[in-house]
Amino acid sequence: MLNKLFNILFPESCPICNRPSSEHNTAPLCPACWQSIKPYHGPACRKCSKPLISDESIECGECIKDEPAFASARFFGLYDGALRKAINLFKYHRIRRLSKPLSEITAHLKIPPVDAVVPVPLHERRLRRREYNQSALLSRNISERIGAELFVHCLIKVQDTKPQVGLSSPERRGNIRKAFETENETMIRGKSILLIDDVITTGTTVRECSRVLKKAGAGSIHVLALAHGIRD
Repeated sequence: MLNKLFNILFPESCPICNRPSSEHNTAPLCPACWQSIKPYHGPACRKCSKPLISDESIECGECIKDEPAFASARFFGLYDGALRKAINLFKYHRIRRLSKPLSEITAHLKIPPVDAVVPVPLHERRLRRREYNQSALLSRNISERIGAELFVHCLIKVQDTKPQVGLSSPERRGNIRKAFETENETMIRGKSILLIDDVITTGTTVRECSRVLKKAGAGSIHVLALAHGIRD
């Protein structure tokens, strides 16, 4: 009944196929396009889960050169198609209600037991422009689902870095280096952490966040993201 009422008062068309968006929870995506969002089951790096092209590969080039501080990483699907559209609507078009269904699609992923959930932070300047941190909204839903504490302010971004797209691997590491710091370190000392990001592109951000958390005394760190944008 609520769906019918919302459809009458706020009719929407799916931005992908132009069919009516009859399910309010996933609108403006229609049910058919939402159901087309599928998990990735292809070859992936055993350490960081970066999608790989060959079934013969077990480790990506980045992890061979530089082992990450996190113990494991998981993501739901590739940053493409309907999943990409849904994330962009949530992230850039202020459709916050998508945070719940987007976080729920990660439910089938195997997440190790953790003490706390920590979102990848935004710099305060970018947070003011966007008005919310998409990773923090996802973290709130996921922490409630798995019964772990939510630590929003223990990891902060102190530098408003330039976009990582188009930078070489050394440039990416230099760009993000010293961009994050920890506060209230006693909160995370010795605790296992689930680090949440919306999209892993190069992996440099979650690597640096994990390094900073580990340096501050965190126990095991596990990374969870909605999507991954690069094949190695």
